[in-house]
Amino acid sequence: MRVRERWKLLLPGSLFLAILGGCPLPQRKPPPTPPPAESAAAAPHLGTPYQIVPRDSLLTVLVYRGGALASAGHNHVIASHDLSGTIYVPAAILASSFEVHVPVDTLTVDEAALRAQQPAAEFPADVSESAKEGTRRNMLGEALLDAQHNPEIVLSALQLEQGGAGGADSATVLAHIQSSVRGQLRTFTAPVRYRLAGDGTLEASSEFPLRQSELGLTPFSALLGALQVQDEMRVGFHIVAKAAASETKPPGTP
Repeated sequence: MRVRERWKLLLPGSLFLAILGGCPLPQRKPPPTPPPAESAAAAPHLGTPYQIVPRDSLLTVLVYRGGALASAGHNHVIASHDLSGTIYVPAAILASSFEVHVPVDTLTVDEAALRAQQPAAEFPADVSESAKEGTRRNMLGEALLDAQHNPEIVLSALQLEQGGAGGADSATVLAHIQSSVRGQLRTFTAPVRYRLAGDGTLEASSEFPLRQSELGLTPFSALLGALQVQDEMRVGFHIVAKAAASETKPPGTP
């Protein structure tokens, strides 16, 4: 009988955003709930509000197998096409803020088109439908994301810092982010590239490593560690947001 891995998501959470589960393995009991972390003060919402456009935005989380029996499982691509929320952009870019919502019950596992964008050696196309369904079922189950009681992941801006050179309408910032995953509040930092267009469009994107443990999650491990999920994931997102019809100019534009 072939044993496949379980996997466990973040975040992105930012951030996002996905958690790995195993297909035929028995469901784990939920870990003890840690005491809640103290909530940090979110950045104030100042400036022009830009609403996230779900159909044009995408979050992906790459989760990797580990342990001596790693070859028995798969790496997985978890994705969300249903991001929502608002990004607030004042004239002083570093005073920007955001709140992004990721519904967990619409997370997808191993979409063919998304796997095809990854290195074939690490993400071959031959993942069975039963393996995908088993991974998704365990990911949303009580022991992992517990979608029934925690329907969404929330990512909020705490502070932005200058992260790279750019023009008046594009650059890279370092975003200090508070995540709420399974009701647990944690913080992490991610580089975010942004571009403001004259038609009232804001684009933001990033790719960065993030550990499940940074989100308050415990990577899956079984058989004395022979079958496990690596703590470190790879998170990527591309967000498109639109200003209100009456606010189509970038902040600071006369």
